[in-house]
Amino acid sequence: MQKSLLIVESPTKARTLKKYLGRDFNVAATVGHIKDLPLKKLGVVIEDGFKPEYQTIPGKEKVVRELKKAAATINEIYLAPDPDREGEAIAWHVAEVLKKKGRVFYRVLFHELTEKAIKAAIEAPEGLDRNKFEAQKARRILDRLVGYQISPLLWKKVQSGLSAGRVQSVAVRIICEREREIQTFVSKEYWRITAELEGESPPAFLAKLTKKDGKKCVIPDEDTARSIVDELKGVDFLVEKVVQKTQRRRPPAPFTTSKLQQEAIRKLGFSAKKTMVIAQQLYEGIELGPGEPVGLITYMRTDSTRISPEAVDEAREVIKLQFGSEYLPAKPNSFKNEKKVQDAHEAIRPTSVSLTPDEVAPYLSKDQLGLYRLIWQRFIACQMRAALIDQTSILISAGPYHLQATGSVVRFPGFTALYAESGKGEESAKLPLLSAGMKLTCHRLEPKQHFTQPPPRFSEASLVKELEENGIGRPSTYATILTNIQEKGYVELLKGYFRPTELGFIVNDLLVKNFPDIIDVEFTARMEDNLDRIEEGEASSVEVLREFYDHFRAELEWAVKDMPSTRGVGLNSYLKCPRCGRELTIKTGKNGPFLACSGFPQCRFTSNYKRNEKGEIQMIEPLPATTIDMSCPECGKPMVQKQGRYGPFLACSGYPECKYTSSLKNENGSLEPIGISCPQDGCDGELVTRKSRRGKTFYGCSRYPECTFATWYKPICQACPQCGATFLVEKNTKKQGTYYACITNGCGFKGYPED
Repeated sequence: MQKSLLIVESPTKARTLKKYLGRDFNVAATVGHIKDLPLKKLGVVIEDGFKPEYQTIPGKEKVVRELKKAAATINEIYLAPDPDREGEAIAWHVAEVLKKKGRVFYRVLFHELTEKAIKAAIEAPEGLDRNKFEAQKARRILDRLVGYQISPLLWKKVQSGLSAGRVQSVAVRIICEREREIQTFVSKEYWRITAELEGESPPAFLAKLTKKDGKKCVIPDEDTARSIVDELKGVDFLVEKVVQKTQRRRPPAPFTTSKLQQEAIRKLGFSAKKTMVIAQQLYEGIELGPGEPVGLITYMRTDSTRISPEAVDEAREVIKLQFGSEYLPAKPNSFKNEKKVQDAHEAIRPTSVSLTPDEVAPYLSKDQLGLYRLIWQRFIACQMRAALIDQTSILISAGPYHLQATGSVVRFPGFTALYAESGKGEESAKLPLLSAGMKLTCHRLEPKQHFTQPPPRFSEASLVKELEENGIGRPSTYATILTNIQEKGYVELLKGYFRPTELGFIVNDLLVKNFPDIIDVEFTARMEDNLDRIEEGEASSVEVLREFYDHFRAELEWAVKDMPSTRGVGLNSYLKCPRCGRELTIKTGKNGPFLACSGFPQCRFTSNYKRNEKGEIQMIEPLPATTIDMSCPECGKPMVQKQGRYGPFLACSGYPECKYTSSLKNENGSLEPIGISCPQDGCDGELVTRKSRRGKTFYGCSRYPECTFATWYKPICQACPQCGATFLVEKNTKKQGTYYACITNGCGFKGYPED
């Protein structure tokens, strides 16, 4: 009997499938996409209906040869890349490469990698989905049109190596606009008054002043607060009303991609990218014993909350056994999808609830176990009874004033016995038994000053939520968006929150002014909806592309002609040159933005600058030279550290007779010591964080270029227990997760952080 060939994306996924398919199938992997648009040109023939010029991705020629060899004598080929748009594009490109007379292609969708699901999918294959492929192709072309036509404009007008993305630029705009809200925010003073009261029996409790004469009481300053306190000292405090009600808190829906990312960021401290990498590992298969890979979760890119009846039954059985019948609702809980959700996939859930986190723990890394436990608990919790919260609100009168005290107690924990949502506390202060008309004793009145706060900066979790709520991107793109805007140098993630860089502000302002539609949140959301309509067969990809390009071409023509250049004239800084009084302009160079006199070349004044908390530009005064314990390698005189336009550097104190200098900052990165000495023999430098030309972080010696030691891996201040090296490095792979390793030649030590 002739074998069939099954083609997937991932080699890890291939190993899992081989276990269940047996000898009837050969399994091969594409290792991602095999075809894409060319790197060095637009690759889209706009005049020919936006025809893409796909070509084999450089480096994938060997993969294509191996696929052709594997298919040489086979007539039935099952295409099983991931069940999303990107996977559909891979399937179509593989079919194009392997097309042959008499050969039949089947599309297989694996929503989970379990024996039952795999065999069911093989027995009921589908045809290739042209609509889904057209949607992916349209997205790729849209992104190429923007990226390959705006980016060269930025190279010319701002700085070489910059890039723009259709969706990523909108994310940067959201962050920049929030930062400007913070900068322009004017904080206002206000006061609150809290009374410590007690009824006929303890305990005492706190009540907040809320109203005066039935209207909201606003206390603008301390004098007003003190005046109110004086008034309250002479009146009786009486219980006016006691309101008691029970709130039912329904369990949350099972995870969609965005909700999984948000919870993993908040609860586990993962980035969105790390969450998706680990989820991919759990989906593709973990070895729960020698040669026994098992897919632990369903497909992890989904915006659906649907779950199969079989999975619901399994969850209900676990709830009954582990928690008791009182935690099991009479009927299964159901959850409505949001509008325009693609419901082809289920929500993210365990493939088998019998594989509890404790049972699989010995086979998972710490990070894999943390994410799997989160998914398992959320899924089981979604089928548990609602939590019942007894809430009490006490309204108190004090002359013309009214105060309020609230408290809550969990009557029945329901799903919260297993899973607590981030940011939702279950109990507040307990209140004594009180009744209407009861007189209260006032022990203390406390006025306290407060100030209104600006809107918060976006964290990874809140930015994912913002993108989702605004219809920007889709489940498969959130992690990529967050990664790209950081790698491009447009935003920084500082202490867990996004802030625009100066370069980010400059590029964003230019794009918003010159491409008002393309970088518009609502316009981008409509384009996402149009891509969904293409996938659903409700719209033509060519029509969607033409509508987009009509807007884009007009704005591009305008920008080419009128976009200001920070390489030439520069942008107005609204500051005057301290030397000649002319205007200072913001310009950009290979080391980033700086101030320069508009009178150049007659006046050559330049200066670094920063923005204060209000966003106002301030010149940075150069630091005085500092003598350091190092001799000039050319003349032997002491070296001094100076601050120049391009950052800190070392210079010979014998200048101008000796002009020797050494940079303390690599060509495109910044100096940030990490407290670890350089491992090179005879070198007294220390390791510092740097950036490559493409913005990637690496670690090198502070004495560069004299010492050229460098590593891509993050050094950890922990001695190697095997060879005694002064530090280890942190590595991360799909298969092994995060671990520590020694990079000393011949050592080979490897261990996990918890070891």
